[in-house]
Amino acid sequence: METHASRQAGVYSMQIDFGQFDRYHRQTLLPGVGRAGQKKLADARILLVGCGALGCTVADLLARAGVGLLRIVDRDLVDFTNLQRQTLFSESHAQQQSPKALAAAERLAAINSAIIIEPVVKDVSPRNVAELTDSIHLIIDGTDNVSTRYLLNDVAVERGLPWIYGACVGTTGRVMAIRPGQSACLRCLYPDPPQGSNLPTCDTAGVLGPAAAVVGALQASAVIRLLIDGSTDAMLSINLWPTEFRQIESTRQPQPDCPCCGQRQFDFLHGVIRDQTVSLCGRNAMQVWPEQSGRIDLQEISQRWEKLGQVESSRFYVRCHLTSGDGLVLTLFPDGRMIVQGTSDANRASSIYSRYLGS
Repeated sequence: METHASRQAGVYSMQIDFGQFDRYHRQTLLPGVGRAGQKKLADARILLVGCGALGCTVADLLARAGVGLLRIVDRDLVDFTNLQRQTLFSESHAQQQSPKALAAAERLAAINSAIIIEPVVKDVSPRNVAELTDSIHLIIDGTDNVSTRYLLNDVAVERGLPWIYGACVGTTGRVMAIRPGQSACLRCLYPDPPQGSNLPTCDTAGVLGPAAAVVGALQASAVIRLLIDGSTDAMLSINLWPTEFRQIESTRQPQPDCPCCGQRQFDFLHGVIRDQTVSLCGRNAMQVWPEQSGRIDLQEISQRWEKLGQVESSRFYVRCHLTSGDGLVLTLFPDGRMIVQGTSDANRASSIYSRYLGS
């Protein structure tokens, strides 16, 4: 068996001569796939934004299915709380606090050496989303915050790129495949995005590992179908405790009055850009601003954070000394500004903000 491996410029790939062996044989037996469908998968260039619980499942399944290129973008580092549901990572990744994109790429290269994996350790923003979607055929949502999802919706509609929406928290989740111009986009369903501080997150509400795996598997299935025959379904809502699956039929058609796909107002893509993280000199701390302006209910946040550590609160701020956070101290102000004490890493500070506020 001859092998050839390359690891240059952040691209992970390895080619192995398998001779007569066909690793995709069971997949090509499917009437909907066949050799023609497998060729479409091999030619596909996919952007996966976020490599948490959903992203790990999606990336694993698509790598095994034989997609040609998988560009994985994630700003976060692996920690031990991820291991319960983020299936590409190991204890050694958590011990080393490996960047998720890099850890995932190494694992996926070992799973399928015949495809190209491009890990990118960045926070997706209006500044870089055009570059990240360059020469991409489809976008997958593996994110954990509202503003990035709406940014992906904007760039997908503007460029006519299909994308797969997915979300999971607690025991529930949602999946929808979006084809701009042919199906409803995210803003058709939710014209005004909810404030992230009003939404539960994995760190405040928990998440069932199998629920994330089901949502990720449904996303991967939607990707394969869309790439092969262009088909989409209405949004699917699931709950695994108790078990319930239902389609939301009102999500099928584009809405003429939609701010994004109807009126082509790309507010998240072309909005005013400002620095969201600022280092606080001499304090080993970062100041983080939310991507959307709005007042924060400090009392509600204080109650949510009580189980996460020691909380101090006043009408001016809420402060939490995290019990399991490597000495991190979070101070949140009414305008949404947060000081993350205990790190000087801008990407980590942004990730911490999303983790505990969801925005």
